[in-house]
Amino acid sequence: MTHTGAVFTLAQARHLVATLHPRVDELIRVRADLAELQADLVTHGLSALGGRAEVKALEARLHAVLDEIQQHGIEVKSVAPVLLDFPGERDGRQVLWCWLEGDTDVRWYHRADCGFAGRRPV
Repeated sequence: MTHTGAVFTLAQARHLVATLHPRVDELIRVRADLAELQADLVTHGLSALGGRAEVKALEARLHAVLDEIQQHGIEVKSVAPVLLDFPGERDGRQVLWCWLEGDTDVRWYHRADCGFAGRRPV
């Protein structure tokens, strides 16, 4: 399948990771709050974090942050852990520059047709 959206150089992908770091941090916080709130409600029927209205608000915020990230042409492959792919090109082949939650920088890539299992160091 040919990608027709944004194409990033490695430098551009790295810049975007640094620029979007506050949004990714927010995504992680919202994800954790939502998981805790939902677990509390299922287990105890109540939570210090709120109730059903707060679940809906956190879900809306999670989707808003994801949309903001995706508007840059970034592919969000996973939320837990956060996995971002940046379509690019290396040696004439389509690749995805890959950033995984916990990484300090974009340090991996994989061919577009190989997926996460085909990740290689940059």
